[in-house]
Amino acid sequence: MIHLSILSSSIRTDRKSHWVALFFKQFIEEQKLATVEVLDLNEFNFPLFNERLKFQKEPSAKAIEFAEKIKKTDGLIIVTPEYNGGYPASLKNAIDLIYDEWHRKPVAISTVSAGDFGGSQVVLSLQSVLWKMHALVSGEVFPVPKVAANFNAEGTPADKEKIEKRAKKFIDELLWLVNAKKKMEGI
Repeated sequence: MIHLSILSSSIRTDRKSHWVALFFKQFIEEQKLATVEVLDLNEFNFPLFNERLKFQKEPSAKAIEFAEKIKKTDGLIIVTPEYNGGYPASLKNAIDLIYDEWHRKPVAISTVSAGDFGGSQVVLSLQSVLWKMHALVSGEVFPVPKVAANFNAEGTPADKEKIEKRAKKFIDELLWLVNAKKKMEGI
């Protein structure tokens, strides 16, 4: 069975993007699309990046755990808020911590904002960084405008039918990338 990870990238107090990460976990499990886990950067609590993991003399156990989880997952959904037109430093910190683990990793991006545009300004900059890391970035994105009106703290969508229809298309594209990678690698 395919294993997906959801990277909840905000460590901010009262973060709402985490609500979307919880939704994806529940949706993937309910639809039996894959096994799934949430990688919550708030729980990893990384120090400010000062060196790639593979060059650190005494890496933290959490950094090693994170790298292994990224390496072993078949595909990754990054859920990120948009802060002032960019993504949070916690996400950049986590991306830069590792390198080889991103190589040909299928990744899909969900952006979240309190405003009308759903974090759309952050997509291109995040795609660019992930391409530089040689990740396989899905062209299908999942923007969530007015997140507090569209989801609750448990990850339940206000308009379940509409959100789940969009989520299915978004996840199907990620699963296609995962399966294409497996086929090309002869797995």
